[in-house]
Amino acid sequence: MLKLRDSIAAKLVLGYGVLGMVSMVAVSAVFYVGTIGVLDQNIDGRIIALSDRLLASGGERSSAALAIEVRRQLSDGIDSDREIFLLQRGDGRVLAGNLSAWPGRFEGALQSADVVRDGRITPARLHRRLLPDGSLLIVGRDLSEQEAIRALVWRALASGAVLSLLFTVLGALLFRGQIESRLGAIRRTAEQIEAGDLSRRIPVRGDDEFARLNGDINRMLDHIELLMDGVRHVSDAIAHDLRTPLGRIRGKLEDALRHARDAGALEGAARDAIDDIDDLIRLFERLLQIAEAESGVRARLFENVDLNRVAEDLAEMYEASAEDVGARLSLALAPRAVVLGDRNLLASAVASLLDNALKYAGQGAAIVLSTSSREGKLAIAVGDNGPGIPAGERGRVTERFYRLDQSRNLPGNGLGLSIVQATAALHGGALELADHQPGLLARIVLPAAA
Repeated sequence: MLKLRDSIAAKLVLGYGVLGMVSMVAVSAVFYVGTIGVLDQNIDGRIIALSDRLLASGGERSSAALAIEVRRQLSDGIDSDREIFLLQRGDGRVLAGNLSAWPGRFEGALQSADVVRDGRITPARLHRRLLPDGSLLIVGRDLSEQEAIRALVWRALASGAVLSLLFTVLGALLFRGQIESRLGAIRRTAEQIEAGDLSRRIPVRGDDEFARLNGDINRMLDHIELLMDGVRHVSDAIAHDLRTPLGRIRGKLEDALRHARDAGALEGAARDAIDDIDDLIRLFERLLQIAEAESGVRARLFENVDLNRVAEDLAEMYEASAEDVGARLSLALAPRAVVLGDRNLLASAVASLLDNALKYAGQGAAIVLSTSSREGKLAIAVGDNGPGIPAGERGRVTERFYRLDQSRNLPGNGLGLSIVQATAALHGGALELADHQPGLLARIVLPAAA
């Protein structure tokens, strides 16, 4: 079992929880400032405005007139239970007000403190002013209701914090469970594949990121299984196809050693053996060509390739070969056919198609080498009017070493179309085999260059 510090799910859960707590604190701070902070600012503004009105109405004439105005404020019945006033002469005598005790020392013009008003202690917000005649005017407001609201807000925030923390933890655990469940499916499938069951696939549910990742992994596994099947098939085919030529070479050499009476016979046997060995070397070269195409190494050297130029060069090269077997080779080119790829690989693939057409179409065949464009795709194709390939066999002829029964009496090793298919796949395209009515149409379909 993974340790929590090594678990990506645990790290995500921790990050999710921390982010949730930080968000909760930020929202609480904004809410607190938007309520209690605004109330405090409003109270300060009302206290200062009331103090200014008192001075404007009577304070500038005399302390006696200001005392009368203070008494009137206390007796008008408007906020009388929350207003705080004190008018005190310079010698300490109280002229008017309902404040019995207050802080003896002020820090600034505005201050919050506990005071005694009408015989009881109450929290208050006070504003102090020194008058020109030495008198002291204190205007304030009872904060009992504000403190009650403040306590209510704190309780609400605390309750919200507890609920938010609870939901955060539950959400984080659910989030972790979902991640571990999806990752667990991938790990279980990987373990089954590691045990040798290449047919296992990851379940794909929904259309989220994990579902798309699982789909990508499944496609990769399909390709790996196909390659592994190809490797097994190739291994079996190589073991089968090499046994015959190697046995033939050995038999010829052994027969020459036993029965040859002169150097000429030995030389002939040696030359036959060399020719057979050269055939084996060409076989392995074609296998290496397929492996190189499937590896994708040469994709880094891709450049713009004009398929029309490739077709023209190959037509010129194969013109003499076609005449030798009495075949007619013609060209049909699209206006523009430029793809991104490796010119040598593409030319080699098309050459394999031409070799097959000349080999299987027979004497007097009509062969067409063409390029075409359709729906943003380009194609270079070889069509003939020979016997073609039965529809049921077209899916198998691209397998390595697979040959049709009627072609067993012709030279070849069943690798030509495998090379063409690997080359097309390397270029992001495909090999398509269709009926040419009559004959076979082999078409390499590739994406057009930008």
